[in-house]
Amino acid sequence: MRIPKSVKYALQKLEENGFDAYIVGGCVRDLLLKRRPKDWDIATSAKPEQIQKIFPDSFYQNKFGTVTARIKERKNIREIQITTYRKETKYTDKRHPDKVKWAKTLKEDLKRRDFTINAMAMEIAQNTKRPLRRSEAHPVELGGKAQGHNLKLKANKFRIIDLFNGQQDLKDKLIRAVGNPKDRFSEDALRMMRAVRFAVELNFDIEKNTFNAIEKNAYWIQAISKERIRDELIKIIMSDKPDKGIELLRKTGLLTYIIPELENGVGVSQNRHHIYTIYTHLILSLKYAALRKYNLAVRLAALFHDIAKPQTKKGEWPDATFYNHDVLGAKFAIKILQRLKFPKKLIEKVAILVRNHMFVYDIEKVSEAGVRRLIRRVGMENIPDLIKLRICDRLGSGCPKAVPYKLRHLQYVIERVSKDPISVKMLNINGNDIMDALKISPGPRIGLLLNALLSEVLENPKRNKKEYLIKRAKELNKLSDKQLKELTQKVKEKKEEVDMELKQKYWVK
Repeated sequence: MRIPKSVKYALQKLEENGFDAYIVGGCVRDLLLKRRPKDWDIATSAKPEQIQKIFPDSFYQNKFGTVTARIKERKNIREIQITTYRKETKYTDKRHPDKVKWAKTLKEDLKRRDFTINAMAMEIAQNTKRPLRRSEAHPVELGGKAQGHNLKLKANKFRIIDLFNGQQDLKDKLIRAVGNPKDRFSEDALRMMRAVRFAVELNFDIEKNTFNAIEKNAYWIQAISKERIRDELIKIIMSDKPDKGIELLRKTGLLTYIIPELENGVGVSQNRHHIYTIYTHLILSLKYAALRKYNLAVRLAALFHDIAKPQTKKGEWPDATFYNHDVLGAKFAIKILQRLKFPKKLIEKVAILVRNHMFVYDIEKVSEAGVRRLIRRVGMENIPDLIKLRICDRLGSGCPKAVPYKLRHLQYVIERVSKDPISVKMLNINGNDIMDALKISPGPRIGLLLNALLSEVLENPKRNKKEYLIKRAKELNKLSDKQLKELTQKVKEKKEEVDMELKQKYWVK
């Protein structure tokens, strides 16, 4: 992992103007974990107005001392956030500092950060003429390594400033608050959700005291805007282990204030078709959606598809029933996602998936007309995701086969009836054109003429021109119905060929 030239340039320009400058936060953590940083952040002793003088192509649109510098790197422009050292006062609203004060040292700045693994800084020596700064407040780590983490920087060219044992917590795979966890969460209650998110994304555990502080103060999350909660929830759900994330939210007590509807399914048994409780089934369904890299809509639908079962349950295992839980579940999904300020289109899609996840498909009983009705009800654009939801539902129920024969057969019929690749719709002419040109009334013969024309176009696609087809229709109209049917043999053979290819695609008979 190499530090981008634009980042080095920003550090150099700040230092040339007499200011301290360090790489800080998540990018240092990611470098030590050998992950590619998504963003680069710099902390400096320069004030915002001084930063903007050094970097004319920049903007400053907040009150927290963060200037975004736009620096050219090859053909691209990289945006780097450069923030003045700051120390913060009380957080009366559990969201924002009552007042922001500039700090004099890096130590003061790192002290206010959320977790130890995010409270490290990195200093880089740009050349051998300027040695690395040394200070009792800044433990020195030289030699091109940081506690065994081999970074691709030359020896004696950098050091890690780690005042809160962040490197040890990286090694131990722990999410630990800086200082007193209650104070950190009081400053910004969203940090409790961030602790869960980092634990999930990095596959770490939350340190005991930090975990206990979240448990005791989970209700503080109510002070946070729904938009910020939504954004953290999306990151948890789109991680590789979202089931772990939801369970951590439950164990810490945060779920009660975010999606309390999910907790209604904890410990609630189902029927002989399910070996898991409702809640466990839902998070397992989400787990398999993540394992298969499904999109956000499918993951949300997997988490919510049976969310109304506790309210609709009649009887006990093994004969319990849950009539209309799909209908009520869609309403629950809409209510939850609206409450969390999700986009309208996503809410509509998730509701459609939840409402229709109980679709029945029996090869012997369901007709093509029934499949067409399903497509009209769900929308062809949502059919692939509905199939994915059914797969998650099955796997989350403990079924060994994700895609059984019935589901494969349904996919085959859906593609066959929706695409109908060999159709008179391919022609640059329609029934009305033929009736107008031939001065004939509606009837079966129109279909015979269209199919006869389609047969010729399949033979030679260049014939698919309206002028030619009208001329040819007049000639074909002189033939009997029997003769026209004989001409359509090519269409029948081609349809059978395509149908065979579809059957092979889905492994059905």
